[in-house]
Amino acid sequence: MSDDLQTLAINTIRTLAMDAVQRANSGHPGLPMGAAPMAWALWTKVLRHNPRNPHWPNRDRFVLSAGHGSMLLYALLHLSGYDLPLEELKNFRQWGSHTPGHPEHGDTAGVETTTGPLGQGAANAVGMALAEAFLAGHFNRPGHAIVDHRTYALVSDGDLQEGVCMEACALAGLWGLGKLTFLYDSNDIQLDGPTDMVWREDVQGRFQAIGWHTLAVADGNDAAQVGAALAEAQQVNDRPTLISVHTTIGYGSPNKAGSSDAHGSPLGPDEVRLTKAALGWPDEDFYIPGEALEHFREAIPRGAQQESEWQARFRAWAAAHPELAAAWEQLQRGDLPPGWDADLPHYEAGGVVATRNANGEVLNAIAQHLPTMIGGDADLAGSTKTLISGADSSGADVATARNLRFGVREHAMGAIVNGLALHGGIVKPYSATFLTFSDYMRASMRLGALMGVPALYIFTHDSIGLGEDGPTHQPIEHFAALRAIPNLTVLRPADANETVAAWAVAMEQPGPCVLIFTRQDLPVIEQDAAQLRADVARGGYVLQDCEGAPEVILLATGSEVHIARDAWQVLSDEGIKTRVVSMPCHELFAAQDEAYREQVLPASVTARVSVEAGVAQGWYRWIGSGGAAISLERFGASAPFEEVYENLGITVDAVASAARGLIMRG
Repeated sequence: MSDDLQTLAINTIRTLAMDAVQRANSGHPGLPMGAAPMAWALWTKVLRHNPRNPHWPNRDRFVLSAGHGSMLLYALLHLSGYDLPLEELKNFRQWGSHTPGHPEHGDTAGVETTTGPLGQGAANAVGMALAEAFLAGHFNRPGHAIVDHRTYALVSDGDLQEGVCMEACALAGLWGLGKLTFLYDSNDIQLDGPTDMVWREDVQGRFQAIGWHTLAVADGNDAAQVGAALAEAQQVNDRPTLISVHTTIGYGSPNKAGSSDAHGSPLGPDEVRLTKAALGWPDEDFYIPGEALEHFREAIPRGAQQESEWQARFRAWAAAHPELAAAWEQLQRGDLPPGWDADLPHYEAGGVVATRNANGEVLNAIAQHLPTMIGGDADLAGSTKTLISGADSSGADVATARNLRFGVREHAMGAIVNGLALHGGIVKPYSATFLTFSDYMRASMRLGALMGVPALYIFTHDSIGLGEDGPTHQPIEHFAALRAIPNLTVLRPADANETVAAWAVAMEQPGPCVLIFTRQDLPVIEQDAAQLRADVARGGYVLQDCEGAPEVILLATGSEVHIARDAWQVLSDEGIKTRVVSMPCHELFAAQDEAYREQVLPASVTARVSVEAGVAQGWYRWIGSGGAAISLERFGASAPFEEVYENLGITVDAVASAARGLIMRG
């Protein structure tokens, strides 16, 4: 193609970004203007994708980790022929548009993941590349490579400054993810000014040290150099590649190029006109030259041909391996296979089992029926009990194992698990660590909830019940903090059988779930397995009751359910009609109809006591302003857990006393 057409196409990206940001009077024009040449080289020369089928399983994945430059991606999607009309670009950052300020998965065709919080997209991309490697190892057969695609991410200085990004990149280098390529937009500028005021490191040296192949393009406007670097990256299959591309932020702007002024604010009407004049562009909003559009739209027949060729390979593979093909189709739909829950354990009443131990047994009972269920822990497998028995572990140059060894990298762990879920074909990927360390991966869980990814976040050592490790490891505010995240289902079962039911419920939830388990042993409660599963699916249910209407209701989760049950016995012996409600999931209970909630928590019974070894925040929704909360409003202590409970007032006597007080007051 001619240099003139190439320049025309690149400047089309630039001017669309400028115009959209200016019309919205909000946004980030600098990155799209500077990175347009590398984006053009990737999208028109390298990326294998089908604009008419954004969900083609063997497409290359592109992640704009620097999500503030969203207009770069929106321009590429519109020009390439995705379902993103020009009118949507004109409505950039407006209510109800498909062009929000940062790319959001599910809102816009072709957006692979939600980005904007820097570093998250890069870590998601590592998860996507890991998914490709794992699925290739599981499904490909000699002569049949049906899983064979690459993952690309465009990252900024800010991305590489975030710990989550570098945690994930260290793992990508360790695992040897050769089909992962980062395009680093090295423009020496960030929001507050030059990068050298906060950063002076040898980026390429750092990536080489963690096992990456590195390349450099000195002139980011030389798309041919970028293309050559991308071609070289495709030949390196034993490690990921970082291509450092030196660009000029806000390229083309006579007065703002190369400065932080171009980062996060519109250029202004006058500067937009000057920039268009400098680029030889008509002074017309959202102008798209016909030649440029025709050039970009070549992606449609090219992508259709690429998918058609893959479909032919797929049919040949399916004919040779029909059982694998059936499993593939089921996984692509996201369906659980028949009999996935056939071997769920049942625990006999009278025994004692820590719910973390039951968790490990249930996980393995399910995993044997789901060969692409993978996950791992933050260097705590012996404590979280989340290893898949008999399965290999990831490690140096091993990216096809079911047991993922993340090391002490909780934040990246959460983001990588999100990437596994976003990729597709990986059923219910999971992470695991102690509950107090959920703080380290909260941002990843929040984005998982925002996107509705089908991931499982497992936490053990859930309370002061872990005892001697003391307040640094005893979560206090974490139940409330996790329940505060919209679209996140948080389950804290009371015993081994509720653990079984909680896992079954979590497996059938379409979005992300948190599963929370104890370190300490808990008594097993006698319950019917089928009924319990239905009860847990409702979030809360009557566990223990009285004859007639109750005078007081005790509500609890997890290990504190047993304190409530013992208090029930004390109160019942005193002739006080008492009900115990186990509420393993606030979110599911809140989603029930009013009739069911009234059945469990009748409005006529205002004497209600909650008991949970954490802050009371959130419980007043269920106990009312006149209820009593047996909770912890301080940090814990180091001692045997029985003493910690006793000294911090999470006791049977405290619950019974609170109940009596409410009845007397009532």
